Amino acid sequence: MVGGFSRPKKDKMLKVSCGQFVKTGEILSRGINTYRAGLNVKGINTLYALCCGKVYFTRKKTSGGRMRTFINIQPVS
Repeated sequence: MVGGFSRPKKDKMLKVSCGQFVKTGEILSRGINTYRAGLNVKGINTLYALCCGKVYFTRKKTSGGRMRTFINIQPVS
């Protein structure tokens, strides 16, 4: 960047934390490839909620041996 400092973008990050309540359509993460869509979550780069509920994270090992972190939503009954 000419004439200034190079700073990371603020909009590309995780927007929610574990145990937080979210509404339908709320963005959970944007621009991060380390998180994958789990239960009641949709999207590839920008993950968003399909229903209202609490956020929780799970880790699973893929067939290639890599650990993946999934963002899930437990629906409110």
